[in-house]
Amino acid sequence: MPAGMDNAEDATTPPTAELKEFGVAAETAARAGGEVLRDWRGRFGISKKGPKDLVTEADIAAQRTIREILLGRFPEHGFIGEEGEAEQEVPPLRWMVDPLDGTSNYVHGFPAYCVSVAIALGDSLLAGAIYDPVADECFTATRGGGAKLDGVPLQTADPASLSDALVAVSFPPHVAAESQAVADFLAVVPHVHSVRRTGSTAINLAYLAAGRLDGFWVRRIACWDVAAGLLIASEAGAVVIPCRHADDPAGTPRLQQVALERPAFVAAANQLVASGLDQVLADKPGQG
Repeated sequence: MPAGMDNAEDATTPPTAELKEFGVAAETAARAGGEVLRDWRGRFGISKKGPKDLVTEADIAAQRTIREILLGRFPEHGFIGEEGEAEQEVPPLRWMVDPLDGTSNYVHGFPAYCVSVAIALGDSLLAGAIYDPVADECFTATRGGGAKLDGVPLQTADPASLSDALVAVSFPPHVAAESQAVADFLAVVPHVHSVRRTGSTAINLAYLAAGRLDGFWVRRIACWDVAAGLLIASEAGAVVIPCRHADDPAGTPRLQQVALERPAFVAAANQLVASGLDQVLADKPGQG
């Protein structure tokens, strides 16, 4: 597994049979969550977590379905979901679930949203699945077992230079003109072929794994948004480099591994693009 992902101090990799079982469960749960989203499309009510941060009845229903599948199969496991169903004390072996990554896209009928399901032991990702119910595509991976799209093995692209790379970025819900996210975007744009913002972090990482994107960076995100995608992209050959969090001041030491409780990283199709993006972003102070 590429640098930035493995953390042997946190956990020992379970047996292959157990990893396969986790992988099957992740895919089953992700597909079931996607069915819920399809069923709710066009007939949900909308509430607000905050400005520009919508939550629908659909993602609550999808998370409930996913939770029932996973904890019904593994009642001893922990569960961390975006919609506030985590236990007060979560066991080291826990599922991280985003029942609807790309909620605003879903609400507006923009076809870039998905279900993300992953399991980790400490900071070691073991299995994951990302299901896109619009395209009916399911991206999966198990630790050391490679990544697949609907059963077909995935491999990242191999761009010859940073200037050839099509990259993506995630912005937080509230973006001020003077924010770190905007400064990073403006810094990267001159060095790459183009930058995309899909509105779904999980889709960005899945597309990186599939060779549809060549790079992706984020300084502030939740574990459920990236857990499955980090594993899938890494197992497809992506290089992952931890970077400074958006709230860290300049000079903060670089982490050796991506910490799932506070992810911040550059992920790219190959070392050349990863190093190039990392260098462009490295000297920029955190601004929030």
